[in-house]
Amino acid sequence: MSAPISNVRPDPDSVLVDIVDYVLDFPIGSTLALDTARNCLIDTLGCGLEALTYPACTKLMGPIVPGTIVPNGAKVPGTAFQLDPVQAAFNIGAMIRWLDFNDTWLAAEWGHPSDNLGGILATADWLSRSAIAAGKKPLTMKDVLIGMIKAHEIQGCIALENSFNKVGLDHVLLVKLASTAVVGQLIGLTRDELINAVSQAFVDGHALRTYRHAPNTGSRKSWAAGDATSRAVRLALIAKTGEMGYPSVLTAKTWGFYDVLFKGNAFRFQRPYGSYVMENVLFKISFPAEFHAQTAVEAAMTLHAQLAAAGKRVEDIKKITIRTHEAAIRIIDKKGPLNNPADRDHCIQYMIAVPLIHGRLTAVDYEDSIAQDARLDVLRAKMECVEDAQFTKDYHDPEKRSIANALTVEFNDGSTFDEVVVEYPIGHKRRRKDGIPLLVEKFKTNLARRFPVKQQLAILDVSLDQARLEAMPVNEYVDLYVI
Repeated sequence: MSAPISNVRPDPDSVLVDIVDYVLDFPIGSTLALDTARNCLIDTLGCGLEALTYPACTKLMGPIVPGTIVPNGAKVPGTAFQLDPVQAAFNIGAMIRWLDFNDTWLAAEWGHPSDNLGGILATADWLSRSAIAAGKKPLTMKDVLIGMIKAHEIQGCIALENSFNKVGLDHVLLVKLASTAVVGQLIGLTRDELINAVSQAFVDGHALRTYRHAPNTGSRKSWAAGDATSRAVRLALIAKTGEMGYPSVLTAKTWGFYDVLFKGNAFRFQRPYGSYVMENVLFKISFPAEFHAQTAVEAAMTLHAQLAAAGKRVEDIKKITIRTHEAAIRIIDKKGPLNNPADRDHCIQYMIAVPLIHGRLTAVDYEDSIAQDARLDVLRAKMECVEDAQFTKDYHDPEKRSIANALTVEFNDGSTFDEVVVEYPIGHKRRRKDGIPLLVEKFKTNLARRFPVKQQLAILDVSLDQARLEAMPVNEYVDLYVI
């Protein structure tokens, strides 16, 4: 006869407690982390502004009930929308992720920690406008930057040693988790309430990776993070009512997260929570490409120039060998038809072919108007990915965190170009000196897509000044982006 299951409510799982204690008690004193968070903020908002030029994105935005305006609600940058914080988080989260051009974290689980900005900024803006209406002080943008640092850290540290994709779960699970913790702190949850909220994030339904992989690759991958960060705001607000949590949501025998969704394995951790992730985050600066291909695109741009200098054409190419790391092969090594932009921006062969032919890779290059060029598929068919064990090792090395790719081109006449190797992309921590000026130019370009010159300059004036930005009330900063 089986032993009865104990109905004694256990202490909260240590993973929940560690997250909550970090969010509530850990002081952020890293100047590097705060400065990087500011750069992350402007780059992320800039990506969202570019996405607003795409009807596929804007059709999903606005209130659930058309025409709804929420008094003291959160405003959505680049639009005239003022919404409740849950729907505002979805709007902001969807627009900043739409073009796959914001920051990236690569580890056992990859993802985009700036996706958490949807919930953080929407909640902070709503709280600030509500506070002013009640005669109280608003939050400042430093509160937003600290929230970003902590959300990055939660998502990134769990991702270091724990692969959710290998059990079929999408990385936006970690966006929902990190956003719940940080938003819960912003709205003033007690320690017990915040533990309850984080447990709700784990017990919640979780997105499958179906929409990221053949034969179902589709545009949900562009709004999945918006969905996750908005769900986090909802769960934090539910916990604020005093709704109970589930202390052994991870470890409960049979019914807990580990047994149901993680093959019985407990999470592993490489390091305690601090500010490591924000300090080492990867920026997508030059190309809106899935990050495992960023260095491959840089190499392809070099080869495009070499082709022109040598008087050769892409039609002269016989074979291209892509020496790469294991994660790239698992995620973006793709043969056969590419059915939509979401398919194309996760195909390393396509992301190499475009710059080889055109000397560029932009968001427009994933659209049907460019993809119908038959040369792209011909060139894709000539490419082969080969794993380099050292590249894979350096990818996981916490002191290197490289994302290396190397391209070798062979021609029909038997000649070859020397292999072009790029280990660290322009957005890597090791290349900040070169990368940040380009990131600022990218932000300026994106501001110009949406705002008149006077408004662009007002945004730039404060966004590039660390001290002024940190001191500015959240609502005043967001108002700079309203049209």
